[in-house]
Order: sequence, then C-alpha cells, then structure tokens
Amino acid sequence: MLNAARLQILARLDSLGTVRAVGASLHLSPSAVSAQLATLEAETGTRLVERAGRRVRLTPAGRTLAAHARVILDQMALAEAELAHPDGHPAGAVRVAAFSSAVRALVIPLATRLAVEHPRVEVEVVELDPRESGPALRRADVDVAVTADLLDGARLAGPDVATVPLLEDPVVLVAPSGTGGADGPVDLAGLADARWSADLPGRYLSTLVESACRDAGFEARVVARLPSHELLLAHVEAGLSVALLPGLAVDPRYDVVARPLRAPRTRPVYAAVRRGAPPTAATSVVLAGLRQVAREADAAGSAPGAAR
Repeated sequence: MLNAARLQILARLDSLGTVRAVGASLHLSPSAVSAQLATLEAETGTRLVERAGRRVRLTPAGRTLAAHARVILDQMALAEAELAHPDGHPAGAVRVAAFSSAVRALVIPLATRLAVEHPRVEVEVVELDPRESGPALRRADVDVAVTADLLDGARLAGPDVATVPLLEDPVVLVAPSGTGGADGPVDLAGLADARWSADLPGRYLSTLVESACRDAGFEARVVARLPSHELLLAHVEAGLSVALLPGLAVDPRYDVVARPLRAPRTRPVYAAVRRGAPPTAATSVVLAGLRQVAREADAAGSAPGAAR
C-alpha cells in the first residue's frame, strides 16, 4: 500500500528539485529522505528517481506518481477536514500566501470579516512574492495563493492549478502631495527630468519604471532603490522622487497623490488553488470572501488608486 508520508516526499522532490531542499522543508535529513524514496520504490516496484550528476531527478514514472500524490494528499486533507467537522459548517485553518499589498488590501479585510461571519474558519497568512507563492502552493505549504502576473509574462498556471480572477490592479504615478498639474491621466513623457524611486534592479517595480519610461521616450533617473513599498512611499512623500506603483500598493496613510497613466498599464490579481480534490468548505469560504473583498475594493476605488 502507498504511504502518505512517502508520497509527500516524492511530491516535494518534484516541486523543490533537490533532496536537501525536501529534507529542509520537512525537517528531515537528506539521508532520511533518500531512504524513504528507496522504500517507496520498493513498495511500488518502480524506479522513481535517477541520478543526474550530483543530484537526483524524477523518472517519467516518478513524475506521474508525484502528480497522483498531490491529488491523493489533497483528497486526504479534505477527508480529514470533513471528519473533524461532520456538521458540514466551514471550519479549520486555511493557509493563504499573498504579496505585501494584497495582504494589506485583501487578506487582512478578509480575515477580519470571516472572524465575524465564520468564526470557526481561521486565516493563516504568509507574505510571499508572486514568484514564491506558486512553488509554495504546489508543494502544499499553502492552500490559497493570492498572486499577480509579472511583466515578463510569468504566471502561476498549469494543469495542476486553478485560478480565480479577483481584480485588475492599474499602475499609477505616485507623486508628492501638492504636486501641480491636472488631476487626470498623466503623460510620462512630461516627467523625463524627474527623479524616480524604484525597487532593486531586476525586480518588478524596477522593471516597470524602466519599461514605462522607455516607452515614453526616456531613461528614468533613479535616485532611490527601495524594496519596501513603505520606504518608497515615504521617499515620495518627502518630495524626493516620483514612482510607479500598482494601485493596491498605494497606502492611504502616506500624503501622496496617485494619478492614472495616459497609457494605461494593469496588473491582473487572482487567487490560485491546487486542482485535484475539491476545496474544503473553509477554503471555499476564503475564496468567496476574497472575491467579495476584491469587488468592494474595486468599487470603492482603492484598487484603481484614484487621485486624492
């Protein structure tokens, strides 16, 4: 008979790629991971891993079993949840990964609402970059990933992942309060001499500023590299720079103005879950709640980042 713990190890090897990474994620030594994989091969009578230089990789049969393992493990989690709460009412912990501005604008309001409407559902949140949330979802570290498409086209998609659209998050120009000019859409070509703040080179906001300014006909003069949205907004608030941010990232606690772009850019935001077993009742409540919070944020104008 197949062993659930060994199936989990195989599925994680498929997601993480190395025995050492699997061991670290499960608090096992590499030798213990290798021993469990060898036992799984003996149980199945099938070669599941093979050497590739100094590392191992899954064979075609190993990848097939890993895909089945994810479905089996999710089905077991569903069964355990239903057995623990036989009355059918949503209950239990749901692990949600989200990028920083989505935590503030979507997940925290969701958790606050569910604490009243479904007090038996607990939202456990972890902040993860969109590039990190996909692997975390696939290896079952989280149940739901709130993520966004990146400028390079990277998307959390595939036959093993289902997505639920939440909102289109428009990119806005963030400038110091009291900045002159109209309140309507801004033409970036008029900001060729501006000082800009952005993320570290190669990251989303840095690439966004570079590509948007080049499309407007100039190279941005970046005077601050700040990976924290809070520091970036504080830099703009102090009158030291302007910046481009997705609307969700514009924290109303900072005295800045956010103006839409004449050449619009948006960032699709969506929730993702693993395919396989149906989601638990608690996970379904979380997904429905995320859609409602996103609709309300959009209707209120917090997602578009309208000028204030």
